[in-house]
Amino acid sequence: MGEKFCLRKERKKIYATLDTDDKLICNIRDLGHTVRALSEGKASQSRILIILNDVKTITQSELTEWLGVQPGTASEVIGKLEKTGLITRAESEKDKRTCELGLTQSGRESAEKALAERKKRYKEMFSCLSDAEKNAALVLFEKINSDWEVRYGNAKPFCAHHCGGHNRLGSSGKNTEE
Repeated sequence: MGEKFCLRKERKKIYATLDTDDKLICNIRDLGHTVRALSEGKASQSRILIILNDVKTITQSELTEWLGVQPGTASEVIGKLEKTGLITRAESEKDKRTCELGLTQSGRESAEKALAERKKRYKEMFSCLSDAEKNAALVLFEKINSDWEVRYGNAKPFCAHHCGGHNRLGSSGKNTEE
């Protein structure tokens, strides 16, 4: 316990000496670590269920791309979800060589539960801010994201699930290929 306290104390001393740009980066980095720690994970069962609940059907390769993980990682989680009866695989009507993934009724129920837990967690994460502060922060984050996308291109990850960044979703978050 004492060692962690010393590290925090030392970090605060260093932080105090930083300029504003460095402090912004430190805070963004810290926020990113916290978001990752509190989120479902790139290829978690919950995340896959929530995605499938949104898009209804998707091929395994599209889901793998969406998640930003290796095919083997996605296959392992998809296999577990299929064994537990939460998802189904069906031959694609568009391309008989591929299978489309979809949710079972039990999978939809699990996805809704996972989404409710996510929304509760997100509400808690921003509970220290008023609605006006949340809106002000959102404007600033969107401004930074827009600039960085132009300035740095693909160097930053996109928020596929929440923001419609995947090519199957429009700005409404609804499947545009139906």
